[in-house]
Amino acid sequence: MPARRVLAGFTLAGVLALVTTPLGAAATPIPAHVYSPYFETWTTDSITTIAQQSGARYFTLAFLETLSKTSCTLAWNGTSSQTVASGRYLSDIASLRSLGGDVIPSFGGWSADQGGTEIGDSCKDVNSILAAYQGVVTTYNVSRLDMDIEGRSLTKPDGIDRRNKAIKLLQDWATAQGRPLSISYTLPTSRTGLESSGLAVLQNAVTNGVRIDVVTPMVFDYYDRANLDMGDSAISAVQGLHGQLAGLFPSKTSAQLWGMEGAVIMNGLDDYPRRTESTSVQDAQQLLDFARANGMTVLSMWAIQRDNGGCPGSTGSNNCSGIVQNSWDFTNTLKGFTGP
Repeated sequence: MPARRVLAGFTLAGVLALVTTPLGAAATPIPAHVYSPYFETWTTDSITTIAQQSGARYFTLAFLETLSKTSCTLAWNGTSSQTVASGRYLSDIASLRSLGGDVIPSFGGWSADQGGTEIGDSCKDVNSILAAYQGVVTTYNVSRLDMDIEGRSLTKPDGIDRRNKAIKLLQDWATAQGRPLSISYTLPTSRTGLESSGLAVLQNAVTNGVRIDVVTPMVFDYYDRANLDMGDSAISAVQGLHGQLAGLFPSKTSAQLWGMEGAVIMNGLDDYPRRTESTSVQDAQQLLDFARANGMTVLSMWAIQRDNGGCPGSTGSNNCSGIVQNSWDFTNTLKGFTGP
């Protein structure tokens, strides 16, 4: 997904929160059905303020990446002043939790996957990747991590294998600690299911013994020159994924497989310069209806800061949807998905 780096400092309150946060306290599991839009962390936006303005309560924080192509140190947007140890967002997340919400840290993203700073690619030691993952889980006391794997990261089998080996060890550690922890894989898709490169990530996870909890295809940026309805295409994509998951997990029922599936839309115009890939509020409603009817688990979008009509006609903007809409139209449509 698109990503830009913006240098933003962390507050003294955030550092104090790091000192006082009870790391041993049990994290709260993410709801069985959740609307969790991506939140752009290179901005100076407050998560709590966006929650209060939009009505969303769960956010997928984009993105954690390493400091360099050879680094094992995670930081928000790869910015050295915003390492996990610095405690950025701790006080903000505490405020969000007081509203009944929570966050899902996301690793990777387009910039990291292209630039070699996704931790599975840059860090060559599985145990160091594991330690970095553990640091995120304990520092922020979260119960889900999101792996956003796209771009060049899909072409690096060593990175894919290291990442999945570390995730397996992380799951074993969380189980031994009594910590609830689920893992979501966010992957590019065609209109009919995951491409072979994305499917290979899941196949490697299965080989490494990873418990795959959630798979969320990015139902946008198809770049296939097809002028097709984006709501219909999103549904076709998750139906295709359903068949692929059935092949990976033949012992699971159809209902169990649907319970592993999510979808990420790009609200409004996506990156395709032809401007034919435009997801409307009506498309979002169509996907919501399908997700409810079939028991899907996650609906998300790129990104919450785009949920306004401030730039009609602009493709791929990070702060507006590119279509005519009222602020929070997509969130008002999708936020009711959150629940048991």
